[in-house]
Amino acid sequence: MVTKLTFGFTLLASAFFYFSKNNLDFNSKTNYITITEQQQTPLQKSMARGKEVYTDFCIQCHLANGKGNGTTFPPLDGSNWLKTKITESIHAVKYGQKGEIVVNQKKFNSIMPPMGLSDEEIADVMNYVLNSWSNKSKKMITTKDVALVKP
Repeated sequence: MVTKLTFGFTLLASAFFYFSKNNLDFNSKTNYITITEQQQTPLQKSMARGKEVYTDFCIQCHLANGKGNGTTFPPLDGSNWLKTKITESIHAVKYGQKGEIVVNQKKFNSIMPPMGLSDEEIADVMNYVLNSWSNKSKKMITTKDVALVKP
């Protein structure tokens, strides 16, 4: 009994020192150990904020998996238009999109209204989309990139 109690106390103390030394937090609501924001890269921080924007503004049309509905709303996952037309993609999020576009050899002709997002929110959601699902981008979109896009 004393050995088990000593072992338990040692284990608890070790965990405390490990978490405090490595900036890890134990989230009692989810029972997960999470990395604090200090250890996240700027891209990871932007993507986390962008995921919230995506959930609030984009998920209704482009869906949680980024695949769109295949007829009215184009896919974002694996989208050649998104990858090769970054400025046009930023413009679509910033000012809306209307008229025909071709995504992955398929024509889409719908209207995406402007969402009224700030430059930071646009950069964040672009970073989320460009690095989610099968998408992987080497360049981080910044608020300066977004500010340069004019109507």
